[in-house]
Amino acid sequence: MAERKGYRREFLNWFFADELRPPGARPEEAFLDLCIRCNRCTASCPYGSIIPADLKYGLSFGTPVIEPRRMPCYLCMICPDVCPTGALLPLEKEDVSMGTAMIDESLCYAFRGILCRACVDACPFQGKAISQNGALEPVVHGGACVGCGICQKVCPPDEEAIRVVRAE
Repeated sequence: MAERKGYRREFLNWFFADELRPPGARPEEAFLDLCIRCNRCTASCPYGSIIPADLKYGLSFGTPVIEPRRMPCYLCMICPDVCPTGALLPLEKEDVSMGTAMIDESLCYAFRGILCRACVDACPFQGKAISQNGALEPVVHGGACVGCGICQKVCPPDEEAIRVVRAE
């Protein structure tokens, strides 16, 4: 059964990219037109969250991406200020829209009866973006989730039960 889930995840990866764009990124087409791959955002990130896309990203090669399981975005909001082309626009951290966290209930400890609050406790917008229902299961509030990926990074299972799906 675990093997089938792996195939499902691989299949879904064709439609839902794992990588996120940095905070303030314009819509993908405009972003790709404006980004000159200068890596100023990458160099300015104090957490090392932003990395240049490698060859697996195809035409996006060299553009800035965030892979949440490796290192999420901690919303320091430095990167938009150093972007020379406007591919990243300055904005408030509450207005960031990198994606939305999605929960795979079949993998989530809380949905399997194991007490876990890792994603709820790690969220920078506690109680607003992720909360717990009466059964102590996490609930993502899409309008408040900015897609930083911190919840994905701290998720205990090897195959994370919560994952940020890119905004576009």
